[in-house]
Amino acid sequence: MMNFGRFRILAAGAAISAIMAVTGPAWTATPQDTLVIAWAFDDIITLDPAESFELSTGEILGNGYDRLVRLDINDTSKVVNDIAESWTVSDDGLTYTFKIKPDLKFASGNPVTAEDVAFSIQRAVKLDKSPAFILTQFGLTPDNVDEKAKATDPSTFVLTVDQPYAPSFVLNCLTADVGSVVDKELVMQNVVDNDYGNAWLKTHYAGSGPMKIRDWRANEILVLERNDNYYGDKAKLTRVIYRHVKESATQRLLLEKGDVDVARNLNPGDIEAVSKEEGLSLTSKPKGTIYYFGLNQKNETLAKPEVREALKYLIDYDAIGATLIKGLGEVHQTFLPRGMLGELDEKPYKLDVKKAKELLEKAGLKDGFSITADIRSIQPDSGIAESVQQTFAKAGVKLEIIQGDGKQTLTKYRARNHDIYYGQWGVDYWDPHSNADTFSSNPDNSDDASSKTLAWRNSWDIPELTKETKAAVLERDTAKRAAMYQDLQKKVLDTGPYILLYQQTEVAGVRDNVENYRLGPSFSTNYVFQVSKK
Repeated sequence: MMNFGRFRILAAGAAISAIMAVTGPAWTATPQDTLVIAWAFDDIITLDPAESFELSTGEILGNGYDRLVRLDINDTSKVVNDIAESWTVSDDGLTYTFKIKPDLKFASGNPVTAEDVAFSIQRAVKLDKSPAFILTQFGLTPDNVDEKAKATDPSTFVLTVDQPYAPSFVLNCLTADVGSVVDKELVMQNVVDNDYGNAWLKTHYAGSGPMKIRDWRANEILVLERNDNYYGDKAKLTRVIYRHVKESATQRLLLEKGDVDVARNLNPGDIEAVSKEEGLSLTSKPKGTIYYFGLNQKNETLAKPEVREALKYLIDYDAIGATLIKGLGEVHQTFLPRGMLGELDEKPYKLDVKKAKELLEKAGLKDGFSITADIRSIQPDSGIAESVQQTFAKAGVKLEIIQGDGKQTLTKYRARNHDIYYGQWGVDYWDPHSNADTFSSNPDNSDDASSKTLAWRNSWDIPELTKETKAAVLERDTAKRAAMYQDLQKKVLDTGPYILLYQQTEVAGVRDNVENYRLGPSFSTNYVFQVSKK
């Protein structure tokens, strides 16, 4: 049985040397069997797939854990087999039956069976952490999940849903990180106080994916190693080392010197510099990730419709697009990303100080007001915040910027203790309901609600929009369903407590000896196990 010690590296001597090298003084080349990535991953809070709901962790889980099915990264309208050999849907649309590929093993050496799949789904629902809603929206509860998600034999998993959803919606949800299959035997060996192994799995690994998580030290280093028990094509490199590096200029310097193979958080100026550097190149991919400001409706000032609208007119979208996010994204003001069913490309807001002042006067705030914003202390986030601080001031709105790392700002936001929060939302699965369910749905606005959507985080109580969102996911006619999502986006754009700013284009600087490093459409599909070196 493999023992993954907490915060320890249990690797061969070569791996230890490699890690010491990249965390110590600068050197001239990374090891031939190792990919070293400079990346800001200060948002990682947990490595448990049933709990994780952060973008950076999505990449780690996407490389470390198998699911029943995965998103087809070449055609995002489809899903492809992962550990499921095949599946069928009953005529009434309520029962999904999956056959598991034979002879699969976890990294521990334990066999992968349908019972592990059932345990993983049951565990996520019973733990009821942040991503559980992706599964509970199918009518699964702690009381019924053992019957609704079960193994009928070692190679057959059966999922029963409460309503006849579009099959593509159900399958896409199972590609999410919360659908990761964990090693039941290994996890149950580490249960404490009936926690389903949650405390242990926060910092350990129990998967069967192409890479195994070997070590994580918060805000410092994360190491993946090849899983030789993986059922498919084995990873070409022995390991992947992520170095936590926040500053763009530092990442570019490390890349140019050969201390890292990939730089992930480059600002526009450093992107341009890398594009001109011999031996380096750029790769990019539009992501299903939307950057936005969330306005907490518990704040009486922000709860005024005129104030929400005024702030939408106090952002210089054009200037931000031309400078701070040049090459990193495109201005986008609706909640569905481009490339998704029902996308709506409308951008009605622009910097209009006169109109903003009129709206503030109508709200009884002619002289403006003071407010705080929680911002992750990385670029371009800090620069965007400073730009908004300047344009807000033109109408007398005094914005105090509170900077913190990803964990700090997210924790405060999830507790609804913010005034304004700036951050991103990445799709959990490639279906319009992934974003609609969080931007335009809030079934319970109480502080102890079980469904904590972005609407809930911003205390936006919207019973009618919630009903419309639920109706859209049940519409099986594709054209009608797309139209319903477009209508939802218009309503959120007009009245919502969000200032939607841009859709991300992820960019990475890569050394020329790195082959097949590609970014995926979602963070969970940034696959490093396919990378090699020449």
